[in-house]
Amino acid sequence: MKLPWLDPGDNFPPVAQAWDEDQPAPGLLAAGGALDVPTLERAYGAGIFPWFSEGQPILWWSTDPRMVLFTAEFRLHRSLRKTMQHFATSPTCEIRVDTAFARVIRSCASSPRDGQSGTWIVPDMVHAYEAFHAAGHAHSIETWIDGELAGGLYCVNLGRAVFGESMFTRRTDASKIALGALVAFCRVHGIDVIDCQQNTRHLASLGAREVPRAQFVADVARRVRLPAPQWKFDPVYWDALLPPSQKPA
Repeated sequence: MKLPWLDPGDNFPPVAQAWDEDQPAPGLLAAGGALDVPTLERAYGAGIFPWFSEGQPILWWSTDPRMVLFTAEFRLHRSLRKTMQHFATSPTCEIRVDTAFARVIRSCASSPRDGQSGTWIVPDMVHAYEAFHAAGHAHSIETWIDGELAGGLYCVNLGRAVFGESMFTRRTDASKIALGALVAFCRVHGIDVIDCQQNTRHLASLGAREVPRAQFVADVARRVRLPAPQWKFDPVYWDALLPPSQKPA
């Protein structure tokens, strides 16, 4: 099947037209278009995301099935639970939101995913998501330890839909702590699903699982019509993940 080429401003094809398992790149929907704020907003609202490498055109994807993390199913292994309990009660540890978005996305860009020698967060993507952040649709969850940025993640938010993008870490478990903070934030604000896009062993170990694309797209269409939360992290949010009875005195 020929891959549709988009000019800037063109509408996306229906996600059901994405390449299937018989094609060389399952989930690939279209190429071209633009990475401006209106296009990104339309893409995420339809269950579509950009993913391409240096030297390639913009490539748009809608995978089937879709990897998601139901926030009620986030898996806290014993060692990670202890790490988060210590973090949540330490005066030298802090979760911040949107105070260092540019540093977070650039740190993610310099930290390739497992099994990849390069990064898909090419300079055009960095600039695009910085603009998306300025428009209020992209956010950073930051793990700060001893006054230093130790790890974090960035995500996209439309209404009550949250789409995880990438994580980085400079200290052991710092990115997992940021993910735990995002899960806690989502639970507090009634957001029960975080999009993870693609299946990885790491995400599966934390409780993420696959759902049919049709279900995911229908859920996103409903969630984006709801009011977006206020993006800040209050330490009391940890109670949604670590009940007070589980925190050390």
